[in-house]
Amino acid sequence: MNTGTPVPDSYYVRIDEHHYKPTTHAGGAWDPDEQHFSPLGGLVVHAIDRHRAARPDTGLVLARISYDILGRLALDECEIRVETIRPGRTIELIEAVMLIADRPVVLARAWYLAGLDTSTVAGGPDAPLTPPEVLTPWPMTQVWPGGYIASLDVRPLAPPQPGRTTAWVSTRLGLVAGERSSPAASHIALVDTANGIAVRQPPTAWMFPNVDLTVHLHRRPEGHWTGLDTTVTFGPTGQGLTSTVLHDINGPVGHAQQILTVRPMPDH
Repeated sequence: MNTGTPVPDSYYVRIDEHHYKPTTHAGGAWDPDEQHFSPLGGLVVHAIDRHRAARPDTGLVLARISYDILGRLALDECEIRVETIRPGRTIELIEAVMLIADRPVVLARAWYLAGLDTSTVAGGPDAPLTPPEVLTPWPMTQVWPGGYIASLDVRPLAPPQPGRTTAWVSTRLGLVAGERSSPAASHIALVDTANGIAVRQPPTAWMFPNVDLTVHLHRRPEGHWTGLDTTVTFGPTGQGLTSTVLHDINGPVGHAQQILTVRPMPDH
């Protein structure tokens, strides 16, 4: 990155129809020279939105997106290729592949389902969270480095605990410079933060990066706050799981799961 050039107020800058350049705001927590997966996940949804916008509107809504992380997410120019795998009027499956230096690094698949009025039977077990406006910001930079973490406004409902935290996350930055993103893309762009808000062990001593992310949505998210009601579990054989109930300002919107590879830092 050219530090003498002003950094846009966004995580990415479009190069052409399929290529994007990350800004320093997208810098990772485990390695500032890598992309944090959170804005990258939102960028994939943004690319899928553009792909679908080029076709007639079917009224389908995003219900699930799953990501598999295949390689190192270098803080370099990336390409996103999107394809409709299973077209349909009531169910549709979209696949997106992100490449860096012509190598696939992320594979994503998104299910879109028919949008119907089911308000008379809507309901679930989770209550809305305390509004973010009445909560005190928490500087995550005390725990994590990187441009992405520095860009966040994080407001926990209570002091973060090892393996258990509920917090609101927001950002003043856009996803792609000069482009409007859908509420779903903006919401999902903050979801991967969940693995960093409830650390069980200090990241200076232990590594626990996720190798995937799956998001299920039972309604469309609204607003610019993403609520993360997160529990982190470490197993005894090197695997972990970050489980999150996702919220917007009106209440729960879905769930997210991340499988972790847990191992000590080399010098520990």
